[in-house]
Amino acid sequence: MQLVVARIGRAHGIKGEVTVEVRTDEPELRLAPGAVLLTDPASAGPLTIETGRVHSGRLLLRFEGVRDRNAAEALRNILLIAEVDPEELPEDEDEYYDHQLVDLDVVTKDGVEVGRITEISHLPSQDLFIVERPDGSEVMIPFVEEIVTEIDLKEQRAVIDPPPGLIDDRAETASPREPGEPGEPSESRESKDEHA
Repeated sequence: MQLVVARIGRAHGIKGEVTVEVRTDEPELRLAPGAVLLTDPASAGPLTIETGRVHSGRLLLRFEGVRDRNAAEALRNILLIAEVDPEELPEDEDEYYDHQLVDLDVVTKDGVEVGRITEISHLPSQDLFIVERPDGSEVMIPFVEEIVTEIDLKEQRAVIDPPPGLIDDRAETASPREPGEPGEPSESRESKDEHA
């Protein structure tokens, strides 16, 4: 199984380093020196990480064979892909990889169909399920314990207990709460980021 773990950003300095947009909760494992990563497009790789460091809050990587700014800039926007054992699961029982959650059916605790998860949006404060409703519209559901009460991978469904206004017709016209506003659930569950 392949997981997207980062996207290469702009070149940093003149010695071949690049900034990366991390898309994994395990950068110390997936983006460590010595890691060999596939790429999208495939013609750019594979790339072997030579060094990694954090500078001003951003991860900088240098790849074997990339020695100058021009070579580094040529890698911009390439996706870095890790090979992962399909049996490998997150250690915490309340953590899931994105691929485990995408395509799950979403139902309320009363059994009412809400839709199907099409994407996981990773925000600093919490993760969101992007759910496509039967009519083609979308609704965003915070992936927090107070709302997502059960993930049943065997039955391929997520059970939710939505607060008033989250999934009914009023929710489609209401603007979403900003993180930190009153009423936002505080304890976030986690999804392992693996794709754009």
